[in-house]
Amino acid sequence: MGSMFRSEEVALVQLFLPTAAAYTCVSQLGELGLVEFRDLNASVSAFQRRFVVDVRRCEELEKTFTFLQEEVRRAGLMLPLPEAGLPAPPPRDLLRIQEETDRLAQELRDVRGNQQALRAQWHQLQLHSAVLGQGHSPPSVATHTDGPSERTPLLQAPGGPHQDLRVNFVAGAVEPHKAAALERLLWRACRGFLIASFRETEQQLEDPVTGEPATWMTFLISYWGGQIGQKIRKITDCFHCHVFPFAEEEAARHAALQQLQQQSQELQEVLGETERFLSQVLGRVQRLLPPWQVQIRKMKAVYLALNQCSVSSTHKCLIAEAWCATRDLPTLQQALQDSSSEAGVSAVVHCIPCRDMPPTLIRTNRFTSSFQGIVDAYGVGRYQEVNPAPYTIITFPFLFAVMFGDVGHGLLMFLFALAMVLAENQPAVKSAQNEIWRTFFGGRYLLLLMGLFSVYTGFIYNECFSRATAIFPSGWSVAAMANQSGWSDAFLAQHQLLALDPNVTGVFLGPYPFGIDPVWSLAVNHLSFLNSFKMKMSIILGVTHMTFGVVLGVFNHVHFGQWHRLLLETLPELVFLLGLFGYLVFLVVYKWLSFTAASAATAPSILIHFINMFLFSRSRTNKPLFQGQEVVQSTLVVLALATVPVLLLGTPLFLRRRHQRRQSSRRRQPLDEDKAGLLGQPDVSVASQNCDEEKAGCLGDQEEEEFVLSEVFMHQAIHTIEFCLGCISNTASYLRLWALSLAHARESQRLPPHISHCFPVSLSGKRGWWGGPLLTLVEDGLRDARAVPTAPSLTCRTVGGPVGHGDASWLGPGRRDGRGGRGAGPRLCRLCRDDRGHPAGDGGALGLPARAAAALGGVPEQVLLGLRLQAEPLHLCRGG
Repeated sequence: MGSMFRSEEVALVQLFLPTAAAYTCVSQLGELGLVEFRDLNASVSAFQRRFVVDVRRCEELEKTFTFLQEEVRRAGLMLPLPEAGLPAPPPRDLLRIQEETDRLAQELRDVRGNQQALRAQWHQLQLHSAVLGQGHSPPSVATHTDGPSERTPLLQAPGGPHQDLRVNFVAGAVEPHKAAALERLLWRACRGFLIASFRETEQQLEDPVTGEPATWMTFLISYWGGQIGQKIRKITDCFHCHVFPFAEEEAARHAALQQLQQQSQELQEVLGETERFLSQVLGRVQRLLPPWQVQIRKMKAVYLALNQCSVSSTHKCLIAEAWCATRDLPTLQQALQDSSSEAGVSAVVHCIPCRDMPPTLIRTNRFTSSFQGIVDAYGVGRYQEVNPAPYTIITFPFLFAVMFGDVGHGLLMFLFALAMVLAENQPAVKSAQNEIWRTFFGGRYLLLLMGLFSVYTGFIYNECFSRATAIFPSGWSVAAMANQSGWSDAFLAQHQLLALDPNVTGVFLGPYPFGIDPVWSLAVNHLSFLNSFKMKMSIILGVTHMTFGVVLGVFNHVHFGQWHRLLLETLPELVFLLGLFGYLVFLVVYKWLSFTAASAATAPSILIHFINMFLFSRSRTNKPLFQGQEVVQSTLVVLALATVPVLLLGTPLFLRRRHQRRQSSRRRQPLDEDKAGLLGQPDVSVASQNCDEEKAGCLGDQEEEEFVLSEVFMHQAIHTIEFCLGCISNTASYLRLWALSLAHARESQRLPPHISHCFPVSLSGKRGWWGGPLLTLVEDGLRDARAVPTAPSLTCRTVGGPVGHGDASWLGPGRRDGRGGRGAGPRLCRLCRDDRGHPAGDGGALGLPARAAAALGGVPEQVLLGLRLQAEPLHLCRGG
């Protein structure tokens, strides 16, 4: 069987790598993606390993790379994609890369620092020019006379009467949101002994730190007295104002302004040269950084893999253990031979026995990877177990389509996915960094099949943008009902609802060739009919799906030779599942086949029968479907309940009995045979551990080493409870197929009724085409983009799992934390590079209120039309 249906055979190999060629050998294995290394130094901390210094150097380089990358993004540039197939550089190139990287980083720091200083200086010149050019005029000082006045102080200062009355100026700029507070504080602190003028700059100036344009407020403060001037300067310093010298004479201010303009021009030229040099440095970073990032990341991964190797006693070679697919062993040997040929000593590789469970290896391609990711999201299968991913390729899109069945919506999804598939090889599409786009792009084939299956189920539901289409002639005729019932104009005027009885000859001409008859879209009981149909279809699909999953377990038991599990687990599971819910499916199908339109009114309720099955009772009003039904139901319930103790105790007791037999036979063996067996053992793994209960891939209870009945029983109890409750809860969960399909249909019909147009509908006795397609494609398509919020969100989550793959996983050793129990095992993380008819049933079944039973093969007893019908074709208008 191919590797897609079952994980590949994996062998544990031991590698003897010469010290001189160990780096080259591991690097070559990483390029080929053949092995997963095992950690032979698990007891040694990461800081005490052999190549920790080299790993730290790589990490320091990665920090520098991050700084360079941020500088490139800060300049609004993008790093190009690295070339494909770049190998890990030789160790001697690490020093060269580190020196060039440090030089580029230092140049960028120096240039950025000079640029910031020049911009700050240029900003100061611009602010000074704005202050001088804003038109602030100093106030004129009044001439003082020698004569006394009423404002002359009584006591004069020793220095003379007018010594402190000389006008001084403080000019500068402040941020606009601080201007009001500054003016208010100046006035209060100086008690009004000043004149302040504030004006907003005419042009916005670029902020030297953020680079954003900003508006500034210039001010000119005139004051008298030295103490007031000290207060003003302290206040302006607290507000982080830019204060500039301000000459009192107009000519001096004009000369200073011209000098500032000349300095600004010179500074602008120097700043331009600095930015050109910065562009050159960033250009070199753009060219060199992408390949360096890939190479250093690979080099770090190589050293991390080498840290997992042990050193031989002679310190001349490294010993490594790795998992490798059996069919890749010749390629592995050839790669090691080619890599170690330059060192003059060949690397040695040979398979060794191991008692550990090998990891799971399933090869995928771009089509199957998304489906495999969905399966792995629930748990990685154990070694050599059946892989359900091939079957998920069909079941997952189909079950989604049962919820999302609509021709129009499915076609839009299909075309969107098809566009991604056709453009998958374009560099712009592959290099897109948007996370949402990468999620959709990674699941493009999943979306393609989901859209295709949605179109198929949409034809079955006869829905296209929530509208019915008449691809084939309708199987219902109004003319025969009108002639038989004698409908007149007075009758039509009095009755708003008209019933079409399929028991009347000529009314029901036969089932629709494919899907739901379009006449049901006009019926009042359209929702009840579709609910019954979709609900029972969901139950049938769910039980079939669960039974198929149990049957897949048979192939695992046969492959692993666990024949006792066929009788003690698989058989009880099938009896429990089919005895209860398989019987429910049988009742649904049997009722469809046993009752016609004439006997539909007397059909019993499946819901009541299923409830009475567990209560061991009978209903007088609900007659049995077939003779001996009560006996059959009671027998099935007893058998289902009897399988629970078998499922719970069968396997633990069998394993305990087999363990006792092996212990007895082991005590009877001669001691010499045991010694001979020990001496004759081949080389074993350095990190060997206890074996599983049976051969690799089986449920391990470590029977040969230690048998703990309590642990085995606890595991089996969890499995039994999970299965029995899962059968009930999963059956109810499959009803969400019906519920979401109903929500999708109702939401699609409810949103834009005003968009619909008048369209003709023909209902005649002749088997001709029924009207035309009832479509408003463009309007409904745009509106229904958000019709179902639940199913698309589920799609995004499931697609997201298999999509995200970072470069860090190129050579990363696989994590071996598989969960206990069957169906959960470690995945093989190889050392690799990262490239990148219409059955209608009983409406009362499964918890819905009871209604009239359905007829065989087609329709319930009556179709109630919420429109007035005549014997002749009638054009109906759905206008406002």
